[in-house]
Order: sequence, then structure tokens, then C-alpha cells
Amino acid sequence: MNNQEFYFFTAYIVFVVLMLSLDLGVFNRKAHVIGIKEALWMSIFWVGLGVSAYYFFRHFGYLVHGLDNLKEIQDKITFYRHPIDITGLSFEDARDLYNKNLSLEYITSYLIEKALSVDNIFVMILIFKGFGIGNKYFHRVLFWGILGAVIMRFIFIFASAALIHEFYWVLYIFGGFLIYSGAKIFFQKDDEQVETKNHPLVRFASKHFKVAGDYVGQKFILKKDGKYLLTPLFLVLIVIEFSDVIFAMDSIPAIFSITLDPYIVFFSNIFAILGLRALFFLVSNIMDLFRFLQYGLGVLLSFIGIKLLFHDFLYEKLGIGTIESLYLILLILGVSIIASLLFPEKKEDTKDV
Repeated sequence: MNNQEFYFFTAYIVFVVLMLSLDLGVFNRKAHVIGIKEALWMSIFWVGLGVSAYYFFRHFGYLVHGLDNLKEIQDKITFYRHPIDITGLSFEDARDLYNKNLSLEYITSYLIEKALSVDNIFVMILIFKGFGIGNKYFHRVLFWGILGAVIMRFIFIFASAALIHEFYWVLYIFGGFLIYSGAKIFFQKDDEQVETKNHPLVRFASKHFKVAGDYVGQKFILKKDGKYLLTPLFLVLIVIEFSDVIFAMDSIPAIFSITLDPYIVFFSNIFAILGLRALFFLVSNIMDLFRFLQYGLGVLLSFIGIKLLFHDFLYEKLGIGTIESLYLILLILGVSIIASLLFPEKKEDTKDV
């Protein structure tokens, strides 16, 4: 990491901390049930923030790595295997082409992470139902869960990037795993439940720590008779954190199919995660409308896995680069959403005959 990358990355982290502080400390200080209207406006804000980053990378992407000349641009293109050629271009034209490619990699990665977040949300809903916590405490659990996710994603992404650059064949393992994950979605049962009481993390915490018998408002830790107790809400939090680790094993390799630049992977991941809470409350209210979306995510994961396994062939022989991948991803998601709206699930008639 050079000085420019350090300053840029530090500024971004400060920005993320500021956004999270405003979210919990100002806009959601009091616990309350978030309805569909509030969730919609929250989602518009966070998505708008994520999309605005596309325009930043489109015009100022070179600032991420502090590129000041043609050689530095070419070095980054070679090192991160960007699918562009700047041979014969002036510095200004090469920089513009580099920015254009970087912005496409970002928005495609952001879209993938946002789409895969929906599957994560389905599991979160099952976890909350399994623990039986009140809707007004969802936001607090998700906030701290996402704060932990930011830290874990940072470690996972940059460790994965270092591993990939040292052992490029790791991408083929990622590809195979994504195809497996995509295929597995088609065999999931609609009524699948998440075990809560028997969850390994819950059993571990209950065995090694004192756990309060009931929820105590928004508190994660309770002091009683001079002793500190974990509340059931804290157990919900650690299960949510664990579920994010599992989903990161899908989403992060998926983003590396689009770009090997760990900064773009990290920025797209975090911008998508920042809007996860709003998306959770939105999806939880309308999830019944999109019956085929989960299958669309299965196809999406399988496509990304294939792209990792046959990246060079798809690009050199079929011309499937970043922009083509973006179009295909939009097509897959669009078809699954439109099909869900055209062919809604028929509700069983519960009236007595």
C-alpha cells in the first residue's frame, strides 16, 4: 500500500464510520419498528450513495492508486489483469479508459453483492424468527452485525487478494465452490428453518458464559449482582455475524470474478453492506412477491463460478468482459423478478368446503 492508497483508504473508513454513527446515533437512536415506507426511503438513500461512487470512479478512479503517468497505469492494468489495452494512447486517454473500466468493475461488483445480500436477508429473517425477538430490536442487531461484517470483510478481502496474487489457481477453487453454491439453491426447501437453540455458537456461549434468561430491552450485556451476563440478544448477534461469514464465502469470490483489485472489491462490498439493514426491512415486507428471485440468485452464482473457471476463454473467444458480465447479471435478475410478478405464487384456499 503506497501513501496515496493509504490516505484514500483511511478517508473511506472515516466516511463509513461517520455514516454508521449518523445511522444509529442520530436517525435510529430509539428502538422502533421500521415500516415499508421508511425502509424504502432508507434503501433509496443507501443505494444512491452506492451508485454515486460509480461516478466518482468514472472520473477520479486513478486517485485510488495515485496513478500519475502511463507506466503506473500499465503496471496496475497488468498486476490486476484489467481487460483493457492502453497501447498508443496518451496519458489523458489512458487514464480515462482506466477510469471507465474501474467504474464498470465497481458497479458490477456492487450489483452482485447487492443481489446476493437478498439471500443473506432470507436467512436473517429465519434467525430472528427462531429467536423470537421483537421487530423493534432488528435494527440494533443488524447495525452491530454489519459493523462486525465490515471488519471481517476487510480481513477476508485483502487476505484473499494476497492469496490470489501468490497462487492464482485459488480462483478455480472459488469458481467450483460458487457453482456448487448456485446449484444447492435449487434443492433448498421453502420451509427450511435455521436451528437456534442447537446452533454451535449458541451452545458454546451458553457453556462458557453466563447467559440471562430473557431479553433486557436493547442490551447485549447485563450486569446483575456484580456479574456480567450475556443477553439472548447478544446470542442473536453472534449468529448473525456467523451467517455473514458464511455468505462472504460466496459473495467475495464472486466479486473477484469481476476484478482482482482488492480496493474495488472492498469498496463495493462495504457500500452494499451499508444498505443491508434498509434492504432487510424492505425485503422482509415484500419477499412473498419474488418467488423466483432465489432461483435467479442460484443461476447468478453458477454463472459467476463458470466465469472464474473459464475467464480467459470467455473473454478471448466470446468477448465476455466486464460490461458483458454486467448485462448478463442484469438479465438474470430481471428475468427472475419479472417471472415472479407474472406468475405469483397461488395461495391455498383455507376456507371450509
